[in-house]
Amino acid sequence: MSGEEDHTGLFGAEEEQESLPEMAEEECLLKKMEISVSEAEKRTGKNSVNMQETYTAYLIETRSLENASDGQNSLESLWRRYSEFELLRNYLSVTYSFVVVPPLPEKRAEFVWHKLSADNMDPDFVERRRVGLENFLLRVAAHPVLSHDKLFLAFLTQENGWKEAINEAGLQVKTDSRLKALNATFRVKNPDKRFTELKHYSDELQSVISHLLRVLARVADRLYGVYKVHGNYGRVFSEWSAIEKEMGDGLQSAGHHMDVYAASIDDILEEQEHYADQLKEYLFYAEALRAVCRKHELMQYDLEMSALDLVTKKQQCEELTTGTVRAFSLKGVTNKLFGQETPEQREAKIKVLEEQIEEGEEQLKQRNLESRDFVQKAWQEIERFKEQKNRDLKEALINYAVMQISMCKKGIQVWNNAKECFSKM
Repeated sequence: MSGEEDHTGLFGAEEEQESLPEMAEEECLLKKMEISVSEAEKRTGKNSVNMQETYTAYLIETRSLENASDGQNSLESLWRRYSEFELLRNYLSVTYSFVVVPPLPEKRAEFVWHKLSADNMDPDFVERRRVGLENFLLRVAAHPVLSHDKLFLAFLTQENGWKEAINEAGLQVKTDSRLKALNATFRVKNPDKRFTELKHYSDELQSVISHLLRVLARVADRLYGVYKVHGNYGRVFSEWSAIEKEMGDGLQSAGHHMDVYAASIDDILEEQEHYADQLKEYLFYAEALRAVCRKHELMQYDLEMSALDLVTKKQQCEELTTGTVRAFSLKGVTNKLFGQETPEQREAKIKVLEEQIEEGEEQLKQRNLESRDFVQKAWQEIERFKEQKNRDLKEALINYAVMQISMCKKGIQVWNNAKECFSKM
């Protein structure tokens, strides 16, 4: 469309980028185990502050594919709440900071259109969330890194003790001390251009998909209006047929075709909601991309602070060794007021500084290695994500177009049938 920004970089072929080492392809959990979220059940219980609450629990079923010929792959099942899925995802996000962790389905209904409830306990919404939670588990189980995590396997197979294991892993401490540490006051002096561009990419991805979802919502509302008009035609023809003798049969048949067509709107809206959910997954993936960028910024900030601290300590050591102060300092004023340090005191301070410099150099070296390792793994992960995104969105948009074509053909057929009814009058 004229005047529209070109977004082919999001849904078309990606620009060629520098080749990266391929992530080691280990056998993922999905090749060893069948995983499904088969049921959703409304329950009532007490929350952490001992107040009554209503929530939905989801039944996770797993079956081992190993030793299948021996008949030892019995079905196992357990129930999990949505909040437990959130805890699992937070754990994976913190533990594997370089991974674009698959998002969870929405907790509350968004982009709701006509005839679809925004109630979180609505059966249709709960069913869609059940499908989304299953998709989340399958995404993690298919991931070459996440699928090997022991706590993820425990989430699937151990009813009790799973939360305690998460707490022992120090998730809350890590979350509070690391991810929340990088705020507006922390600014990286030398940001990595690639991660800056990745943030722009994630913002654009979120913007484009949000726009698509709004368009889908408007289309769904208009469709509902069209089908309601056909329902009105059906009622009018049926009532008209009751007062017409010669045209009665033809009008009644035409009204029947209109009624059947109008009644199909529920299935169509349900199918449209399925495609919307596929788009929403990538709407939430945009935040997962930004999370990787924030983790890199925090790592880069720590690296720069280590380098600055090392330079400061080297300067202090040089000043003590040579007895010259390069710039104004409180230490220099103190020396003038209270006298110079003794040689023994100066030697002791120099020795401490030298030890701190040695530790600082080792720490800086280690942080440089960690940063390079993070960047390498993160970009392998980004490339993997982009390939997955292009494949999934291409398939979803093609299927949506096919559905629209099929729907239009059915509409044409309804009017052809009505035309035959009218021609026989």
